Amino acid sequence: MSAQGTIELLDRASQRETLTAEATPEHAASASGPPFVLGAGWWVAVTALAALAGFGGYAYYQQLLHGEVVTGMRTIGAGGATWGLYIVFVVFFIGVSFAGITVAALIRLLDIQDLKPLSRMAELLTIVSLMMGALCVVADLGRPIEGLLNLPRYARTSSPFFGTFSLVIGGYLFASLVYFYLAGRADAAHCALRAKRLRWVYRLWASGYRGTQAERDRHHRVSFWLALLILPLLVTAHSTLGFIFGIQGGRPGWFNALQAPGFVVMAGVSGTGLLIVVAAAIRRALRLEAVITPRAFRWLGNMLLVLTSVYLYFMVAEELTANYAALASEKKIAHEIVFGAYAGLFWTVVGSLVAAFAILFAQFLRGGRSLAWTVAAGLLVNVAAVLKRYLIVVPSQTHGTLLPYDPGTYTPTWVEVGVVAGLFALGTLIYLVFIKLFPIVPAAPFEGRPSSPAAADADGEGGRRTAAALFTLTLLAGLGLAVTGFLLSARAWTQPHLDPVVPYSPVVFILGVMLCFASAAVYELTAAGPRPAGGSPTPR
Repeated sequence: MSAQGTIELLDRASQRETLTAEATPEHAASASGPPFVLGAGWWVAVTALAALAGFGGYAYYQQLLHGEVVTGMRTIGAGGATWGLYIVFVVFFIGVSFAGITVAALIRLLDIQDLKPLSRMAELLTIVSLMMGALCVVADLGRPIEGLLNLPRYARTSSPFFGTFSLVIGGYLFASLVYFYLAGRADAAHCALRAKRLRWVYRLWASGYRGTQAERDRHHRVSFWLALLILPLLVTAHSTLGFIFGIQGGRPGWFNALQAPGFVVMAGVSGTGLLIVVAAAIRRALRLEAVITPRAFRWLGNMLLVLTSVYLYFMVAEELTANYAALASEKKIAHEIVFGAYAGLFWTVVGSLVAAFAILFAQFLRGGRSLAWTVAAGLLVNVAAVLKRYLIVVPSQTHGTLLPYDPGTYTPTWVEVGVVAGLFALGTLIYLVFIKLFPIVPAAPFEGRPSSPAAADADGEGGRRTAAALFTLTLLAGLGLAVTGFLLSARAWTQPHLDPVVPYSPVVFILGVMLCFASAAVYELTAAGPRPAGGSPTPR
C-alpha cells in the first residue's frame, strides 16, 4: 500500500492530520487492505486450526454414527444430565456475540473515536460467535436433520425456544450481517481498485459504491438507525435465552428472576473480555500499535469493570437468597454448588471474577497503563463465564430434581470436548482467513472524483425518492410477514394444542424480521443516482 494510504488510515484511526513516526507501510498493509502476503506463521496457524477443526468433525461423526451414548449425557433420574457441554457453549458463544455488535453500535451512536479501529473486529466476533452457537445447537440434537426441520415447522411462541430460534438466529444474526455488509462497502471499493485477485468479490461487496458525499451521508443515517434498533434486539434476544432456564418452575436452580438480566450482563462480561483478547492479539500480530491505541483498551477495560461489578452483585444476591430463605429444593442445589460437589468450580468462578475486578479497578485508578493486565482480566472473566454457564446448566439436572431420584453425575467425553474444540478452531480459522482477505480495521474515507452539479442533483433528489419508496415497501412487507407469521405461530383463533395453521409459519415470522432489517440495505443501495462524471472512483 502507498504511503498516502498509510496517512489516510492513521488520520481516520487516531484523528491526526499528519503521519506519526510510528506508522509504517507494514501497518497499513495489514490494516487497510488485502496484502495477500501469507507468511509462514499464518500458514502454520491455519494448518493447525484446520487440523483441529477436522478432529472436531471426526468426533461429531462418531456421535452421528453411534448416537449420544458416546457422550457423557444421560437421562435425568438415571444418573446423568440431558444437557451438557454443548448447551454450555451455546450460551457462551451467543453471550460472546453480545459485546461485539454492542461495542460496534455504541461506537456509532456515541461516536467513540478511540474505539473506531475495533468496530469491524467486534462485528466479526459477533457473526462468528453466532455461527458457532448455532452449530453447538446442531451438535446437541440427537437427530439433527429432524430437529432442523421440525423446529421451524412446529415452534410455539409460548416457548422461549421460539424467541431464541427467531430473534437470535433469524433477527440478531441477520441484523449483524446487514450492519457488517453496509459498513464494509467503502473498504470493499478500496480493495476492488488494488486487488489482483478476488476483485469480483470486492466489487460485489461494494455494490457500486462510489464514495460520493451523498453516499457517505446516507450510510451515516442508516448505520445510526440500525445501531439504535440492534441494541434493544440484543437485550431481548439474550433475555429470551435466559428465560429458557429462568421460567422452568419445576427445575430448582433455574427458576429465578435474575436469569434473564444475569444472562445479559454475563454476555457483556464474556464478550467484552474476549474482544480485549482478540484486539490485543491482532494489534500485536499485525503491528497496529499506532492504529489501535492504549486508549481503546482503557475504554474496554472500564466497560468490563462496570459489567463485572454488576455481575458480582447479581451472584451475591442470588446465592444469599438461595442459601438463606429459599425452598428446601433450592437450598439443596445451592449447597451443592457452593459447598458440595461443584464447590471447586464455583469458587474458581468467584476467584476469577474477583481477580479480574481487582486488576481492572487498579487499572482504572492508574489510568489503564498495562495492556498485559487488561488482557489477563479479559481471559479471567472468560474462564469464569464458561464455568458459570456449566454451573447453570449441569447441577440443576444432576442434583435439582423434585422427584426422589438419586444424585447423578456428568463428565464430558472426548467426543464433546473434541466437537467444542473443533468449533473454537473453526471460528478462529474464519477470523484468520478474513484478516488476510479484507481490512480488519476500517480504512480512510473513500471518495470518488468530483461529480457534475447535474449528476450530484440526480444522485440526491431522484435517488432519495426511489430509495424512500423501495425502503417503505420493503419495511411494510417485512412487518406484514412478521405479524402474520407470529399470529400463525401463536395458533391465533385456533385451539392452542393444534399445529400451526400454515406449515412453517415460524419461518414466515423470521423472514419478516429479516426483511425489516434488509430494508436498510435496500435504502442504501438504491438511493444512488447516475454514475458521477470523471470515471472510476479513486481513493482520496
